[in-house]
Amino acid sequence: MRVRRYLVSGRVQGVFFRASTQQCARELGIAGHARNLADGRVEVLAQADEAALAQLEAWLWRGPLQADVRSVVAEDSEESVAAGFVVR
Repeated sequence: MRVRRYLVSGRVQGVFFRASTQQCARELGIAGHARNLADGRVEVLAQADEAALAQLEAWLWRGPLQADVRSVVAEDSEESVAAGFVVR
């Protein structure tokens, strides 16, 4: 299992991005969280196998219909992740 941190930029706050990410992550069996950052980005911390993380990243580039994703920056992380996927 790997832990990856994603920073998603664009119109990603106020468009149900975190809730939609939670739904996608749960369908893929991914643990972690999604939270808004003060600078307008959304941070997603995810723990799963490489295949599930690749599917999540592809989804993050699309996001929900109301979103306009401009960039997704991914980096491996050493952070610990609790079971389940939550919106913070």
